[in-house]
Amino acid sequence: MTEDVSDPDLTVLAQVQAYWESLRGEQIIPKRSQIDPRGLEPALHHAFILERIKPGVARLRVAGSHLNELMGMEVRGMAITSFIQIEARQRFNLMMEELFETPAIGMLELGNREGQIQGRMLLLPLKSDMGDTSRMLGCLMTKGTPPGSPCRFDMRSAKITPLRSGGASLPMDMPPPAVRPVQGFAEKPPVFDSDPKRPRPGYLRLVDPEK
Repeated sequence: MTEDVSDPDLTVLAQVQAYWESLRGEQIIPKRSQIDPRGLEPALHHAFILERIKPGVARLRVAGSHLNELMGMEVRGMAITSFIQIEARQRFNLMMEELFETPAIGMLELGNREGQIQGRMLLLPLKSDMGDTSRMLGCLMTKGTPPGSPCRFDMRSAKITPLRSGGASLPMDMPPPAVRPVQGFAEKPPVFDSDPKRPRPGYLRLVDPEK
């Protein structure tokens, strides 16, 4: 990553990956249903969930407000390649397919041609409730002022870290988490209770708008 990107940004990315690692435990990949926004609080405005719709192509199912600001519009339902320059999209799609198929962690270094904004995108694979690797938790951190909207990036570099059961190394150049993941964030999904009189927890949960 270029030296202009601040350490706090890198720390947020490390915390997102630490949370993801805490969910998967001895699994290779955690499930989409395990994601709780409380575990992503430092990065909630920068986080997103992708759905694989065909080989190499993924669309945004849930997206933080920072992604909307970069595009100047609501981005849910859009392909993640909307943030990538047209010439770099084929390379990006090939990388996405490798992340889903391997499976693997992806870390991208991004920048725009005018040099006014740069960033990093972290991509972490997830399983759907059907058990297939067709979802992905992501985080996009940027530094600088967008030249306008929509803001699209070139891929400066892409680092891929294949996963293995029981733990995975952080992507190269990724700083270690500043804090240990909070195990309380890895709660099991709430069980449906047919008794309407029984009180229910009032915490926030990510909800796919299409469900």
